[in-house]
Amino acid sequence: MQNVLVIGLGKVGSLVATLLNKQFKVKGLDKRRPAKSLPFEIIEGDVNDADFIEKSLSGFDAVVSCMPYNLNLPIALAAYRLGIHYFDLTEDVPTTTAIRQMADTHRGVMAPQCGLAPGLIGIVGADLAKRFDKLRDIELRVGALPCYPNGLLGYSFTWSPAGVINEYINDAEVIHNGERKMVSSLDGIEVINIEGQEFEAFSTSGGLGTMCETYLGKVDTLNYKTIRYPGHAKLMRFLLYELILKNRREQVEEILTAAKPPVKEDVVYVYAVVEGWQTEGLAREEFYRAYHPRLIDGQHWRAISWTTAASIAAVVEMVAAGTLPQKGFIRQEDIPFEAFLATENGAFFRENN
Repeated sequence: MQNVLVIGLGKVGSLVATLLNKQFKVKGLDKRRPAKSLPFEIIEGDVNDADFIEKSLSGFDAVVSCMPYNLNLPIALAAYRLGIHYFDLTEDVPTTTAIRQMADTHRGVMAPQCGLAPGLIGIVGADLAKRFDKLRDIELRVGALPCYPNGLLGYSFTWSPAGVINEYINDAEVIHNGERKMVSSLDGIEVINIEGQEFEAFSTSGGLGTMCETYLGKVDTLNYKTIRYPGHAKLMRFLLYELILKNRREQVEEILTAAKPPVKEDVVYVYAVVEGWQTEGLAREEFYRAYHPRLIDGQHWRAISWTTAASIAAVVEMVAAGTLPQKGFIRQEDIPFEAFLATENGAFFRENN
């Protein structure tokens, strides 16, 4: 795998392409050229034009979509027709289901959900789960937050507003009492204390990817929740359900984007807990990290940008190196964490890096 096309050069996509450009021949594609200078060739065109996308993919070995969830399927379909590897960051369950169906007869890899959640958190959770002879509970939590929140929401849209709203509206899949079921997003609020700071966590859609299918019959409890500052879920429920704006997604996105622009200083919390039985009896294993903004090639990148970009870039590396399968659907929980950390981009997540 040598030639890679990255579609969508926004807050995350521009860094994905920059990181991959160090190892592959990369081109970027977006509807307009980004304001900042980027170290690779850029194709300008309508990302909503399926014919243009398919023509643009010709000659590439892989495509990485960094577009909002609702624009991924035409890109995946074009990759399927051309038989090239496909990667994306989607959290949307219907999109992933459609991509998975394509993967059954695809000549290359179909690897959606390669961001943080789903993505990194599933890799981490599965790594902890492997340490047990018998599992009881898997609880996964991720939050991308401003370091210095203001206002009642305590939030800033540092990545796709469409994706955030989609996670808040769609139901979340869980395993509860050993049964696979759906629960309402923005519900199941719990209090979390991280380094002396109180947060809330609540159910949101898509964060587990395919893990409920993988662990059904193996755990009593499996769930994913999003971490926010206290009071966030209550306000979002008011906005989406009491004001009945859930049916006006574009309007909600416009309101929130205008009210809560991105901040430079953010933090990404990744927290996983697994309980079960090991040789010595009932045990608990935990993983916790707080990731902050960092300099990459002399440029400041938000925590949400570099953690998401490095996650998907590491998976691309692993496919290129033959560490992962070369065709079919790749589940995030099947990606070995140590091999992930051993990649050039996975190395960003090492404790001493």
